[in-house]
Formats: sequence, structure tokens, C-alpha cells
Amino acid sequence: MSLRLFAAIALPDHVAECLLTLMKGVPGAKWRPRENLHLTLRFFGELTEPVAEDLDSAIEEAVRGHGPFELQLKSAGSFGGADPHALWIGAAENEELKNLAAACEKAARRVKLKPEPHKFTPHVTIAYLSGASLDRVQAFESRLGLFEAPPFDVSSFGLYSSVTRKSAPSLYRLEAEYPLLG
Repeated sequence: MSLRLFAAIALPDHVAECLLTLMKGVPGAKWRPRENLHLTLRFFGELTEPVAEDLDSAIEEAVRGHGPFELQLKSAGSFGGADPHALWIGAAENEELKNLAAACEKAARRVKLKPEPHKFTPHVTIAYLSGASLDRVQAFESRLGLFEAPPFDVSSFGLYSSVTRKSAPSLYRLEAEYPLLG
């Protein structure tokens, strides 16, 4: 059996509620439900259970010494350029967040996974797009360019499994949690 895994920071309710109020004004957007809102640190992909167990140990070791930190979500953007396929809310510049993502990358490399091909761009995906017009996407980005959610404390993150479904949002399950103790 295999698991589709990713490491992510869960959002506290008050921040998620803030994001839910932004989800409007873009026809063709499939807005993410509350339970799917998170900030991904590293997507690992489909892994066998033995590799997943090794990854769990590698993450534990890689994040040892990382302490809690404050994080703030701000601004908005899209992926896909002239043919946008996703809307996101970004994160304020944060060295601790970058270091945590780098630790997850280090753990992935330790269990012989391929390097992440993209530069870490901290964000929360809030919608996937299907046929959304570029001008509506750009208007959404412009409207939320100065958006700032209340800051929140990050004292842990999790390793999640994901089950994709054709006509419904993916199901995520917390497989392991890693406290940031410093």
C-alpha cells in the first residue's frame, strides 16, 4: 500500500475564517473547503509505507531544534500565468518558515526522494480554477493585494495523507504531528 503525503502547517480557525470570507468574485473557481486550507511545506508524493515511515523519522530528526514562530498570511496571487489554474493567499517574508520548509526538503532527500523542482513559495491554495477569465483573476489579485490576516503562532506542523476524489475535494488525514520545541 502507498500513501500520497505532504507536510503542512494547519491554519487556526480565526485565520481560516478570515480566508473563507475572501472566497468570492471569480466565476470558475472551485473554492477549497475549510478542512483543506493549509500551508504546504513540502509535497512528497506517492510513497510506500516503509518509505513513509523512514520519512517520518527523517522529518523528526530534521526539525529538531526548530522552535515556534509567528506567521502572517498576506496578499493574493495565482498560478498559471495567462492560463491561471489556482488562487492563493501568500505568507509574509519569514526566515523560520523558510528554514522549516528546508528541513522538510532535507528529510525528503535523506529518504532518497527527488529534489523539489520549484522554489518554495509559501501560500495557502484557496481555489482551483476551471475556465476562469484572466481579468476576473487579476481583479481578485488586485483587490487582495494589501490583504493581511491576523498573525498566528506556529508551534507544530503535520505530515498529511491525501486521497484525491473526482467530484469532491481531496480528503486529508493527519498521519504524524511534529512539535516545534526549539
